[in-house]
Amino acid sequence: MTPAVPIPLALELLDYFGLGVFAISGALLPAEKRQTLVTFIFFAVVTGVGGGTLRDLLIGAPVFWVRTNATLLICIAAALLAWVASRRRLAGSALLWFDAAGLAAYATYGAAKALAFGVAPVPAFGMGVLTACAGGIIRDVLAGEPSILMRPELYVTAAALAAGLFVGLALIGVPGVIAGAIAAVAGFALRGLAIARGWSLPAYRD
Repeated sequence: MTPAVPIPLALELLDYFGLGVFAISGALLPAEKRQTLVTFIFFAVVTGVGGGTLRDLLIGAPVFWVRTNATLLICIAAALLAWVASRRRLAGSALLWFDAAGLAAYATYGAAKALAFGVAPVPAFGMGVLTACAGGIIRDVLAGEPSILMRPELYVTAAALAAGLFVGLALIGVPGVIAGAIAAVAGFALRGLAIARGWSLPAYRD
C-alpha cells in the first residue's frame, strides 16, 4: 500500500530525527543500569521502532524498518554513541530531554503518515500518540521501570498536543512542513515545561 498523499521530505527527516533521539533515550536506560553493549543496542532498537511498527501495522502501511538498512543502523549508532559517551554526560535528566524530543517528533510524524495513508482525522490523531508513546512504554516495561502511563506528569498529553495540532492544522490547509514544525515545537515545549517545572495532571480522588 502506498500513501494516498505524498509525505513531504521535511516530515520524513522529522521521522529520522525522532527515531534517532528515541533510540538514544532507549540506550540511556541500560547505561544508567551499567548493562552490556548488546543490551544498549536491544533497547535502542525496541524504543526506536516500537511505536512506528504498531502504527504501520494498524494503518496497513509497510512496516517502515523492514525494507531499509538505515533505520536499524541509526538505532545501532545511537546505542554506540550512548556506550562511548562519558557517564557524566549521561547523568541527570538527559534521558528525559532526549525522550521529550523524540516524543514530539514522533507524534507529529505519526499523525502525518496516518493522514497520508487515508486514515480519518481522529484515528490519525490516535496514531500520532501511539507512535510517540508505545516505544517508551515498551522500553520501561522490559526494563522493569514504572510505565509513564502510571505517572501523572505531562507525557501522553504532550504527544496528544503535537499530534492533534498537526491534524488540526492539516485540516485547515496549512502546508505539511509548517504544520509539522509548529506541532513538534509545541509538543516539545509542553513536555519540556513539564520536566523543568514539574507540571502534572490532577490525579483521581475518590
